[in-house]
Amino acid sequence: MKSVLVAATTVGVAVALSPTASAEPSWTMPNLIGMDLQGAQDAVQSLTGGTVWFSGSTDRTGKGRARIVDRNWQVCTSTPAPGATFTTSTTIDFGVVRDTEKCP
Repeated sequence: MKSVLVAATTVGVAVALSPTASAEPSWTMPNLIGMDLQGAQDAVQSLTGGTVWFSGSTDRTGKGRARIVDRNWQVCTSTPAPGATFTTSTTIDFGVVRDTEKCP
């Protein structure tokens, strides 16, 4: 990263300026509660134009079951919450249960 040294000779002060960092793109998390897990993942990818392509999921029953077919799981919670802003560096996690179960 290059720095630029600017000298203000009238007051005898030197200031180091850094280049402005470009803003990271951000989006608003939609309400995906009640959707199947695959649909929720697809919605995030579609919203971000594929920029955010990974989201995690957690079995909300506490049993730690593997999600092999994402369409067989329903979203109970999302982190970040619906309406919150997220960026490419935000960890996205959906709390899920089997589609035959009720959210805790």
